[in-house]
Amino acid sequence: MGHRFLGRLIQWLPLPVPPPLQPRRRMLRPESVPPPKRPRGDFMAPPRIGTHNGTFHCDEALACAMLRLLPEYQDAEIVRTRDPEKLASCDIVVDVGSEYDPQRHRYDHHQRSFTETMSSLSPGKPWQTKLSSAGLIYLHFGRKLLAQLLGTSEEDSMVGTLYDKMYENFVEEVDAVDNGISQWEEGEPRYALTTHLSARVARLNPTWNQPNQDTEAGFQRAMALVQEEFLQRLDFYQQSWLPARALVEEAMVKRFQVDPSGEILELAKGGCPWKDHLYNLESELSPPVAIAFVIYTDQAGQWRVQCVPKEPHSFQSRLPLPESWRGLRDKALDQVTGIPGCIFVHASGFIGGHHTREGALSLARATLAQCSAPMPSTNPPVQ
Repeated sequence: MGHRFLGRLIQWLPLPVPPPLQPRRRMLRPESVPPPKRPRGDFMAPPRIGTHNGTFHCDEALACAMLRLLPEYQDAEIVRTRDPEKLASCDIVVDVGSEYDPQRHRYDHHQRSFTETMSSLSPGKPWQTKLSSAGLIYLHFGRKLLAQLLGTSEEDSMVGTLYDKMYENFVEEVDAVDNGISQWEEGEPRYALTTHLSARVARLNPTWNQPNQDTEAGFQRAMALVQEEFLQRLDFYQQSWLPARALVEEAMVKRFQVDPSGEILELAKGGCPWKDHLYNLESELSPPVAIAFVIYTDQAGQWRVQCVPKEPHSFQSRLPLPESWRGLRDKALDQVTGIPGCIFVHASGFIGGHHTREGALSLARATLAQCSAPMPSTNPPVQ
């Protein structure tokens, strides 16, 4: 099921590198702990994946969906129960049973003794979030799963890069939400997030006042939902995010040709995801000054000047466009900046537009001229 589903699901992007995910039926080298085989009669019965019944959550839905993408579990029966005898007959059990034993394929995280994180079970990894059943399955099967989906070997460096990226930007959130870990150590959040993946899975459960409280059909929809999102995210990281690093790296090398300050990058292609790569390259290369602006063309061929955020996921810029420019457009903006051909500057000052490359460059240079001193590069690497 896994690869046929993948082939139907993903709309491949027309990028020359790397090659798109291809539906494959071959198996890669066995995982470190092979699943037990349970012959019954004269045929091999499909394996059984056990998880709890009743109200379902995103973590076990994702755990089951990831397992179903592996060849050895693609035809597995999902057994939803809390009956210890029925769980004992399952080949692999997730999110129930109060036991974590990878040698026996038992992957629960609810027992008091369980405190494992990606960092504790995979030394060298930085993530300290307590694992849910999704994180446990990803830790033990994730590299094999990605290699299978990407059509390569587990030793391929691309697998390692995307393994980290998918955990930090997809699976860890599921772990945190299921374990009740807040994004803030103290204080109240400024706004509520109610449309994240875990919330959408939760809403597939029957409401309290529905006459039919059966959760089986909803759980099947939940598995389909999380599987689709997992595959779409992996496809984006392979087809778009990973190739963008080369563009950002080239721009870093050529930045002094764009402006003597070294604080302005020019991307060869607009629209590429550049922020993560910029932070990582700054961490690796330790440039004497931080990059303040990135210029590029948009889909209409017009030029943008975008301010680099202070840190990943921040809405604050290292050096925003001047306050007097913000919210203005066209001729009014031309008059204030003294740069003809302006299109707009956003009200928050994080981005502006101009009809020409030289105009966008002039907006960035004029902003730098108002800054008293260059900013040192202090960004931590991001995955």
